[in-house]
Amino acid sequence: MSDDNQIYLPESFTALYVPPGKIKPSIGHREMAERYELCEDLANLLTEKAANMQFTLGITEELVLTQCELGLLAEPAVVSPVEARWVVCRLGELLNWPIDQLLQSSPPKSPVT
Repeated sequence: MSDDNQIYLPESFTALYVPPGKIKPSIGHREMAERYELCEDLANLLTEKAANMQFTLGITEELVLTQCELGLLAEPAVVSPVEARWVVCRLGELLNWPIDQLLQSSPPKSPVT
């Protein structure tokens, strides 16, 4: 069995690649697994940086997540806008920070094509 088949892809991530009105993702499983691993790694790598930003700057968790999202979208961006939003939501989950306002704010452009 290949490693690709052993990677769990959360529904929240796979939904990024399903165009509106469709049920099939716009990219293959292998590519999606690679994108997921990148995004999950970014979220985990940002945990210490985000916690330090919040503590040293004395800013809210929401502002830290917003700043992280802007950083992820800065050129040259390695993730798409919807992936950046997923990364910061995952970051919030990892830090046990509230992400309700982030989820309610305007999302980046529609699904990745």
